This record gives sequence, structure tokens and C-alpha cells, in this order.
Amino acid sequence: MSNIVIVESKNDEFFMKAMVKQLNCDIEVEPPLYKIDEYKPLSGLDETKLTNALKALKAELPKRDIEDIVKIGIIIDIDNYSEQERLEFVDRCIKQAFEAESLSSTKQFINISGDNGTKAKLACYFTNFEGQGELETLLKAIKAKESPHADCLYSWKSCIEKEGKQINQKGFDKFWVSIYLRYDTCSKQDRKQAEKKCSMLNFDYVMEHKEGIWDWDNSALNDLKDFFKLFC
Repeated sequence: MSNIVIVESKNDEFFMKAMVKQLNCDIEVEPPLYKIDEYKPLSGLDETKLTNALKALKAELPKRDIEDIVKIGIIIDIDNYSEQERLEFVDRCIKQAFEAESLSSTKQFINISGDNGTKAKLACYFTNFEGQGELETLLKAIKAKESPHADCLYSWKSCIEKEGKQINQKGFDKFWVSIYLRYDTCSKQDRKQAEKKCSMLNFDYVMEHKEGIWDWDNSALNDLKDFFKLFC
């Protein structure tokens, strides 16, 4: 076990696992091309949570029966921050847990050192679409099916804004994806168990059984693919 990816939530975990699976198929290399052995969800994000996750990993690394240098990935949402702000945030967390080089860019490894001289490499990536957002923002960008139900939310959004109400982009994207799953991509049979089979509440089921509702060749995924290639 030599590669670990720390992610922000369970849904990020389910999506990233599916992404790795898609990459293995796309480039026609025998598995495991990307041996991403472990996904550690943070269940929300703040500096303390990420720092504690890294400290726990630091304590665990010397106990692992590994021959190669461990490769660690951190994937968090960029949200409404700039890339530089996110890099500074992650760098602070890393420095509290490891002896490490400064993190100056995404998709590039830095060397870190743990207890008992344990050596590792670490790189980060920020989930986004066009420099902003989170997982749902990316999912919305890579939808592969017709989405008349979800797209009608744009008219709804305009309507409530005319009434002096507001919905932020993050909330809108989450709502859009939920409608896309529930009404645009859910079969009549699955609608009998809509919460289990057609919702973000059970996104693991969606990613396991309905990978075709996403466009895995969409250029919006290119940066994320480049990140996972670091773990080749």
C-alpha cells in the first residue's frame, strides 16, 4: 500500500474512485495503473481537520509494510477561493504535520518527512470548474444526458431573483445536480427507490451503477486526470 488520497467528503471519494477506474480503461494499461489504495474523507473542511488528518497519517506511515516511497494526494474543493489562497491553506496544514518543502503549485510533488525518517511525496489538487466551485460544479459541467428538468431551474432562478430573493451559485449547482439525478437520469423502475438510486444521499450507488450519466472525456476533467497521472 503506497498511495493515499485524502478527500473532503464521501461523495468526493465515490467520484474519485470512479475517475481512477475510467482512467485505467481510457489509456488501456493493465490495472492497477493508479494504485490508489485508500481514500480518507474529511467530512467537511477546515484547517484543523486537514492538519489532524495529516498528523494521523504521519503517525501511521512508519507502521506500513511498504517498499516504495509513499505518494500522498490531497483533493479539496477550491470553492470561491483563488488557487493561491488554497495553496497557502494546504501548505499551512502540511507544515504543522510534516517537515516539508513549501507547496507552490498543484499537480506537483513535494518531499515530506515523517517520524523515524519516513519519506513521502505529496501533491494536491483543487476540485473546480473554470477556477471555481466544488464537486457538484464539476458534475454539472460533465453531464452526459439531456437535462430538461434540471435546466428549467435557470428559469426558476431568474424568477426568484425578480422577486428579490437570491440563491448562491454553490446552492444552485447542488440543486441542479439533484434534479438531474432524480428526474433526468432516473428510470421509472429506479424512481420507486429514488432516494437510494437517484440522489446525492446515496452517491455511491449512482457512481457504481450509472457512470454513463457523466461525460468522462469532457475537457473539464483534464486537470484532474493530470493529477492522477502523478500516481502512475
